[in-house]
Amino acid sequence: MRLAVGVLLCSAVSIAAGSWHPWGDLHTAPPSDRSTLLQGAGLPAQARAVLVTKCADCHSETTVWPAYTRFAPGSWLIERDVAEGRRHLDLSQWQRLSADRQEVLKQEIAQQAKRGSMPPMQYRWLHPGAALTKDEIAALTSLLPADAGGSGPGDAVRGKALFERRCTGCHALDSNREGPRLRGVFGRQAGSASGFSYSSALRERHVAWDSAGLERWLCDPDELVPGNNMDFSVPKSQERADIVAFLASLR
Repeated sequence: MRLAVGVLLCSAVSIAAGSWHPWGDLHTAPPSDRSTLLQGAGLPAQARAVLVTKCADCHSETTVWPAYTRFAPGSWLIERDVAEGRRHLDLSQWQRLSADRQEVLKQEIAQQAKRGSMPPMQYRWLHPGAALTKDEIAALTSLLPADAGGSGPGDAVRGKALFERRCTGCHALDSNREGPRLRGVFGRQAGSASGFSYSSALRERHVAWDSAGLERWLCDPDELVPGNNMDFSVPKSQERADIVAFLASLR
């Protein structure tokens, strides 16, 4: 009897605490129609299907909240993850983003899919079917633009414009942000900017940031340094050459 009373009391407290939303009450607005999500976005059909079925619960305003999300403290952690997921990538707002921001997010989506870092492990435990299959990973990597092949000399002016549009979400020239400061990066060794917490994988790789090293890094960070924290790549060779030329001009 005491056990039953204790269980009921704990459940009541958990439900009551679940009515407090430290990250904002994401349950108030009714979810929008998922069937129309990303319609007209110009994405490959298979990639759109994966985003809608596997990513929308945390990365859109069409979240379906299971019953267990009403019980604290687990509800707080899940709401935090959804709030953070929407902040970084809200598929419901995709068509309102600039073309450059869409391009950055496509590359991040493809990079995360290849790494197997999404969805987070705790949600794979809760929902075994949430893990991406090989075909679904291939569908998401198709979001990367095709490279026509070959490139001319890098142009620092074009590279500066690309840097400002594509890279400043994580990097600044003169201060550390989510990524390290990049003024003077050309010619220095990877993992050597003072005051920035690099991944151990990058610190131990001893990559030189010369033209060849930066080209390989921008092309595919995971191939050059497995286990790094870079979520972005530059698939087009001419754009890589232009960004490298810009970084080299800052010495």
